[in-house]
Amino acid sequence: MADAKWQDLGPAEAFQRSDLTEASLGRQKLAVSCKDGKLGVIAGTCNHVGGPLGKGRLDGEYVVCPWHNWKFHRSTGKGEPGFEEDCVPAYESKVEKGRLLVRTDNPSARNRKPHAPHPLARKIERLPGAIRVAGISTTNMDEANPRYSTSDALLEVALGHAKGALKCDTKLIRLSALKFRSCEGYYSKSASACTWPCSITQMDEKDELTEVYEALVHWADVVLVSTPIRWGVASGLYFKMAERLNCVQNQITIRDNVLIRRKVAAFVITGGQDNVQGVAGQMLCFFSELGFHFPQFPYIAHSRGWSAEDMERNVAHVMQSKELREGAKQLAARAVELSKNLLATAPMVEHTPRGGRKAYRLEIERSATGSNT
Repeated sequence: MADAKWQDLGPAEAFQRSDLTEASLGRQKLAVSCKDGKLGVIAGTCNHVGGPLGKGRLDGEYVVCPWHNWKFHRSTGKGEPGFEEDCVPAYESKVEKGRLLVRTDNPSARNRKPHAPHPLARKIERLPGAIRVAGISTTNMDEANPRYSTSDALLEVALGHAKGALKCDTKLIRLSALKFRSCEGYYSKSASACTWPCSITQMDEKDELTEVYEALVHWADVVLVSTPIRWGVASGLYFKMAERLNCVQNQITIRDNVLIRRKVAAFVITGGQDNVQGVAGQMLCFFSELGFHFPQFPYIAHSRGWSAEDMERNVAHVMQSKELREGAKQLAARAVELSKNLLATAPMVEHTPRGGRKAYRLEIERSATGSNT
């Protein structure tokens, strides 16, 4: 008579063909590893945000979660050195008659050791003081040999006006001076794999997009974003940043957690080529999805059209244009005025319903619990 304590996972040979295999024991997922012919079995769900350990990889004696690279010993379930107390359940196993058997009545305990939260994960609180304006330049260039940028020049005019005439605190962030990785598609693995702070930010302390997250979520009241027009769209650096900001928008979708409240965004768009409205439309749509407000006439722009390939003349036009400089100053003034009004009159609410955009995950959870809140 078979021992009910031991469950048959299948032919041992099948698990010995791969370093790591995901297996199922009823509804329980397991991670079965093989090294030097020896099998190890641990629970298949990571302690961090539930990543599938069995779909990860083997690094020496450790199973590496495919979502955020947390590691657990393939036989004991203990975390990597320094995090040994962070354990996933480990299962006793044996091979009999060519079958892999797992004992189910006595796995080791799961223990989630608290990890120090990332500094960006702190509570969002606006500190007293002047309106704070962050300028984000998305122009790409060789920082060792900088060139004149029309969009940068107008952004600097706007920031200068905000600091001088409007008495705001200001900072300029140049994306070209930051070293940061491209989005690596954690959302495509699972909605829950795209975290706040960004999964890359949590794993890679050298990733410098932290400066942008800090400014947008915690520091700034107003964000002014400048971009050149590149083949009819915003710059490649702009989109590299935008993809990494998915972690901010995703919090709304899966956590009902709006990180951007009572904040204003406005834009500076210039280019030798055309399609100002197309670039502005994308930026307005994207920043609205993050939760930003916009002033009346939320962008200034300049383009000499498709046939204007003589960039020297384009640069000269912007350098000499009093109208564009005045426009940059007034853009800053409109954005700052809206920010003052929002901070003075708009309550800091805990929940903002999204018309037409409900969190499907939340609907499932609420349906399961019978909650309508």
